[in-house]
Amino acid sequence: MGAAYFYHLTQSPLEVALPMLLAKARGAGWRVIVRGKDASRMDWLDQKLWLGREEDFLPHGQASGSHDALQPILLSTDATNANNAACVMTVDGAEVSAEDVQSYERTCVLFDGLDEEAVARARSQWKALTDAGCSAQYWSEESGRWEKKAEKTAG
Repeated sequence: MGAAYFYHLTQSPLEVALPMLLAKARGAGWRVIVRGKDASRMDWLDQKLWLGREEDFLPHGQASGSHDALQPILLSTDATNANNAACVMTVDGAEVSAEDVQSYERTCVLFDGLDEEAVARARSQWKALTDAGCSAQYWSEESGRWEKKAEKTAG
C-alpha cells in the first residue's frame, strides 16, 4: 500500500513544481500519470512540459494516444492507469481515492495554496483519505523549500 503526499504550492506555480516532482518520480524509476479535470488544462501542461532546457526534458504524452502504454509520463483526465504507472499526481482538484492510494506506490496531490477553494478541496481530500486509513504526508514550500509539516500513518 502506498501513501498520499500533499504538496501545498505557495512559492512555485504548478508549471514549476510539477516538473520537479515528475523528475524525482522518474528518478525513482516510476512511470507517472498526471491526472487533471480539464482537457484544455492538460493541453496547457503538455506545452509547459515541452519547454525548458533540453537536459531537463521529461518524456511524456497525453492520454488517448496510440502509445499510452509506452509513455513514462501520461497526462490524463480519467482514472485509467493506461501506462502501468507506479505514481499518480493529481492537479487542479482532480479526484483521488483511497483505492488510488492503495494501488499506486505514491499518490501526490498538488494544490495552489493561494486559492482558497483549492486549499479547502485538499483539506477535504486529506480527511477522506486519512479517515479511510491511508497514510498521508503534508508538504509545504512556505519557507522557500519543501518541508514536511504533518504526517498521518495508516491505521
